Amino acid sequence: MNKLILTLSLSLAANLVTAQSNSSASNLLFFSVAGLCAVLVIWAMFGLASNLMKIEAMKNGIDPEASNIGIFPTMRDFISPRRPRYAKDGSFHHFTKGHDINLAGKPAHKVESMHTTRYAIKPTDFNDMSPIPKVEPEVGADVKAGDILFYDKKRPEIKYCAPISGEIVEVKRGDKRSIAEVIILADKSISFKKVQVPDLNTDRSKLVEFMAENGLWALINERPFDLVPDLDSMPASIFISTFDTAPLAPDNNLIVEGKEAAFQKGLDVLTKLTLGKVHLGLDGRGIAPSVAFSDAQGVAKHWFAGPHPAGNVGVHIHHIAPIKGNDKVWTLPVQNVITIGQMFLTGEYHAERIIALTGAELNEPKYVKTYQGASVADLLKGNIIGENNRIISGDVLSGQQVSEDGFLCFNADQVTVLKEGNDYELFGWLLPLAPRPSVSGTIPSYGTDTEFEATTNTHGEKRAFVVSGQYENLLPMDIYPQHLMKAIITGDIEKMEGLGITELTEEDVALCEFACTSKNPLQSILRDGLNNLKEQL
Repeated sequence: MNKLILTLSLSLAANLVTAQSNSSASNLLFFSVAGLCAVLVIWAMFGLASNLMKIEAMKNGIDPEASNIGIFPTMRDFISPRRPRYAKDGSFHHFTKGHDINLAGKPAHKVESMHTTRYAIKPTDFNDMSPIPKVEPEVGADVKAGDILFYDKKRPEIKYCAPISGEIVEVKRGDKRSIAEVIILADKSISFKKVQVPDLNTDRSKLVEFMAENGLWALINERPFDLVPDLDSMPASIFISTFDTAPLAPDNNLIVEGKEAAFQKGLDVLTKLTLGKVHLGLDGRGIAPSVAFSDAQGVAKHWFAGPHPAGNVGVHIHHIAPIKGNDKVWTLPVQNVITIGQMFLTGEYHAERIIALTGAELNEPKYVKTYQGASVADLLKGNIIGENNRIISGDVLSGQQVSEDGFLCFNADQVTVLKEGNDYELFGWLLPLAPRPSVSGTIPSYGTDTEFEATTNTHGEKRAFVVSGQYENLLPMDIYPQHLMKAIITGDIEKMEGLGITELTEEDVALCEFACTSKNPLQSILRDGLNNLKEQL
């Protein structure tokens, strides 16, 4: 702005010099330039005043973007989508990058109670855990919900607890005698271990010790690297996404219904664990969220709209408080927050979970009420169509394949059943006539409301890693995923860090992997990069 004013001033001086030798046209030019300079000076003064107002607002803890603080509206105010009327507090972010995958098999909007007979907690669900953790109860022993099951020998202070009461029937081994599952045969009526809950106003160290001893610490995920945090870890901030945009994802409004007090109590606990803020990501796509989310107290609220991955907590972190340097950020799903709140309200470890059973290969997609680590066979008994199917603990993009006699992953809130794509489509590369979800305009989409019965077929084999630019159109972050993946493959640590690897986890690049022309396993490549980076620290 200063350079522009200087340029115009020089032009004005030049006009003054030549004005004596010119006619009335030069006088008109003089007054025009003078008027333009005056307008620019006034505009610059108002712009400076507007910036000073925003700086003062930030000093007082007010988000200037969310509150539209300033003297004049910006161009973005005229072209940006309007925030929903119900989104009263907090910032609003609208993304155009991404893609929604509309699959058949959405669950009916009601919850059924289901008694499953077996449950398991899997040490393999936790990154960086020793292959052979110490299992406390012996096979045949009885446990209550909240009793210690096992702990990592590297960090024995962090305990992993039983989600239900029952008998330890098996400690299943994997390769090299690693422990794959600790399996519990559930009681018909759940009994709970009762503990004395500390006051929230006590020292942070006592809260941390209590949570670690009673299974609550294991509910927290620390970024980067997606680990259960050390007890002396202090997060820069804590993020919770209250909505999920992944295919067939469960509705958290239904999940939190009747548990509003526990959710708020969980938030109260989390605010005691950080010197920063607890950030709540809210659904701004047009349907008002539960009052448990929109009226939550003691948290910073942010509204997000747009296609998937708009609901990913990693996207929220990137746009609100990006991970910088040695920063650590904690994330939790909604149901983990509820479990923490329930413990502080009742003194009991309530690992109850509402699971969405989804997919076109189910007779009756629905929500069921069960507990953490429930048996997949019990959940899907008599509900699967056909035999040639794949069962996924989680969503189709970032979930984990499990066998029919397997168990839900630790943080799973969804089971998806798809038809296996091990059949061959004749000339499918030439005439892709069968409807299928795709980000490509060459595949018929049959309208935005079309529900696709997808299979696991990748419709092509792995090929050369070409630069296409498609990843950047699907990830609403200021990151170049394609360049990052190549840096990981070549083992360039400095380039990986510079390209923002610490801001990503597998679910953030899952949509890019779905659309990848080269059929590259981007999620496993990213995990290899994160593990490689962690080893260098």
